[in-house]
Amino acid sequence: MTIIRHKDQRVAVLIDVQNMYHSAKNLYQSRVSFREILKTAVAGRKLIRAIGYVVTTESGEEKAFLEALQKAGIEIRSKELQIFPGGMKKADWDVGMAVNAIELSKSVDATILVTGDGDFVPLVEYLKGQGQQTEVIAFSKSASSKLKEACDDFVDLGKNPENYLIKATLKRPRIIKK
Repeated sequence: MTIIRHKDQRVAVLIDVQNMYHSAKNLYQSRVSFREILKTAVAGRKLIRAIGYVVTTESGEEKAFLEALQKAGIEIRSKELQIFPGGMKKADWDVGMAVNAIELSKSVDATILVTGDGDFVPLVEYLKGQGQQTEVIAFSKSASSKLKEACDDFVDLGKNPENYLIKATLKRPRIIKK
């Protein structure tokens, strides 16, 4: 399928925040610039919705991060981290993202998933079967090969990581002269 991108095309961008956070941390020891990823996803088209799916903690330490996402024009969908007896933790938005993608597909021409999670292959196949253009944006090194094959277009953030990462300020040890 030829990828169509034009200024009147309506798009929805659904961001698996945890997936992107961990990919950038593990691959580059850095943080993701969701503002830049959103610009790449929209690519001059009509943004109908941009939704970031996040997991929150009881401490609320992610408050500033969530505010930054909102300032970038990303709606927040959050759920609390579940901690089970025995210490096991669970935080998953896959079903919520899939349901929202299906709901939004009636109002947009293209659905853009910002994730490398292979669990979204059935969603991509469903959307394509409904005539929806599907695009995936992720770091290729940590993205499912089946997801990359299933979508109409894959944007590899790893080709130009400097455009999509926030440079961490490194604290250098102080040298004390005697």
